[in-house]
Amino acid sequence: MSPHPDSSADPNGRPAPLVLVHPDRDSVATAAAARLLLTLCDTLAVREVAHVALTGGGLGSGVLAAAGRSPLVDLVDWSRVHLWWGDERYLPTGDPERNDVQNRAALLDRLPLDPARVHPIAGPDRSADAEASAAAYAQELRTHGGGLFDLVLLGMGPDGHVASLFPHHPAQRTTEAVAVAVHDSPKPPPDRVSLTFECLDRAREVWFLVGGADKAPAVCRALTPGAGRWDVPAAGVRGRERTLWLLDVEAAGTLPAVTG
Repeated sequence: MSPHPDSSADPNGRPAPLVLVHPDRDSVATAAAARLLLTLCDTLAVREVAHVALTGGGLGSGVLAAAGRSPLVDLVDWSRVHLWWGDERYLPTGDPERNDVQNRAALLDRLPLDPARVHPIAGPDRSADAEASAAAYAQELRTHGGGLFDLVLLGMGPDGHVASLFPHHPAQRTTEAVAVAVHDSPKPPPDRVSLTFECLDRAREVWFLVGGADKAPAVCRALTPGAGRWDVPAAGVRGRERTLWLLDVEAAGTLPAVTG
């Protein structure tokens, strides 16, 4: 595991991202799982509840599965954890392509969670359209703390997208909102609901979970000083207190070598 500090300064004075490289995807999942569980324990030691936004995909659910295998999982008071999602495919409840369904299968269904503190994004069976779903999610976030996350987990696509904020997509331009309907997504399904940059940027910590050689060019672009979110959405999100890029060797393949 090698640290790759990024010296680029955030215009808002936030700490520069720290990049940690692991041998393979399984190592990323295992390390991120341990970090997640310890971070939840630390957060709940100083706050009444913890707010976490989860991500889907193979690695996002892999982190949860690894957390379920860790002895640390029983140290977390899960009844005090609010779980959210950074984005969701606008599909009916229970659809296997939904992020929340995949996350539940990986771990959540086996945890002693408070159902009132688990916040899935409504699909077409529970909302009139994606706009109504986004509006309802925004209201739910306001009701439970205004969308101030202790931790946001994000995957990243080969095009540099995060959540459902894609390069050169009009959903990126949404301001003064916490959730947005996404139509004509370049990745199926075409309709989605996503948290906005403005919401993601309120997180105390943001962790990017990225594996695979196909992601390496986008990782390099996102960590290049001066990269803009319109071209590389992943470049547009940083935690207020910490930003981690947790990569496997392949995803880090085009980053400059560490010296010293």
